[in-house]
Amino acid sequence: MGMSIPYERTGRTAQKARTRNALVAATRELLAAGVTPTVEQAAAAAAISRTTAYRYFPNQRALLVAAYPMIEASSLLGADPPADAEARLETVVREQLRLTVEHEPELRAMLRLSLDPDPAHRGELVLRKGRAIGWIEDALAPLRAELPDDELRRLVLAIRSAVGVEALVWLTDIAGLSRDEAVELMSWSALALLRAALGTRAGDDADGSRPAR
Repeated sequence: MGMSIPYERTGRTAQKARTRNALVAATRELLAAGVTPTVEQAAAAAAISRTTAYRYFPNQRALLVAAYPMIEASSLLGADPPADAEARLETVVREQLRLTVEHEPELRAMLRLSLDPDPAHRGELVLRKGRAIGWIEDALAPLRAELPDDELRRLVLAIRSAVGVEALVWLTDIAGLSRDEAVELMSWSALALLRAALGTRAGDDADGSRPAR
């Protein structure tokens, strides 16, 4: 049995591409408004029939992945990742920050909802699932033989606290940096934390104990 061809790739492909793009755009607008849309909601926002919308996206997850592909990404390192931990971290942080800026309105909405004291108002925070922690852990995988688990976990969390939409909001809205400046500073912070952790580790006493602080 041959492989089935996606609906939008058969006949009138240009028109179908426009319809698909309209559904994705509507999904992103709804996410930016703090709504995690169903296929029906995206269809209504795009003025497209539900039946047509389901031809492109059979379920909500397929719709959300189309609007925000990194929902399913377990790694940001690409097909040929570097072996060095610092180079890996820089690759991951740069890509994470690119995605953060690209999807800033949606991420700000999810951040705002996550701060709501009433759990009933939060809904499904589809873009607040801790994926960035996994991406950073993946980047720092070469350090697993070098750092104890608790130290590596602390480093991962410290880096995560320095990058992402939370830091972007503070750096742009409070510190007054441009987005390019904020991205550069967040990247610098991530690498500085890594170098500090490795430098501290290198400064341990010869018997393995930590120097007095």
